[in-house]
Amino acid sequence: MFEWFKKKKPAKALESPPVVKIKPPKEEPAKKTEKELATEKGEPYVAILKMDIDPANLHQGSFELDWNEIFISRLVKAGYMIKKDDDDADIVDRWFQNVCRHVVMETWEQEQAIAKSMSGQFINQRDIGGGRSEVS
Repeated sequence: MFEWFKKKKPAKALESPPVVKIKPPKEEPAKKTEKELATEKGEPYVAILKMDIDPANLHQGSFELDWNEIFISRLVKAGYMIKKDDDDADIVDRWFQNVCRHVVMETWEQEQAIAKSMSGQFINQRDIGGGRSEVS
């Protein structure tokens, strides 16, 4: 009846919620690039990263190349370093120009061979086996 005057029991302290530790997501190991893998194997690496062509003049364009030090070492040993102060880009540029020159020459030689065959100017034809022949 006179409960108003009775001493009230203190209210239970609210329990704090359990602490949940959130683990950060596991970082997956970064995948190695082809360049890194080649370098680890001690192999030369060169790749075309980007090629641009001038839309107003399709004969004009550029290539962006990437390489590793092993590739540069091989080019230096092959004689592509002309001056002691040549930097890597100079050495790679000489190599790339040489590759392009060979492609052009091979194409020209094939065109010349086709032109000669159509005009009947071949002198010798020799069977070299395997269904192939050598024409000169």
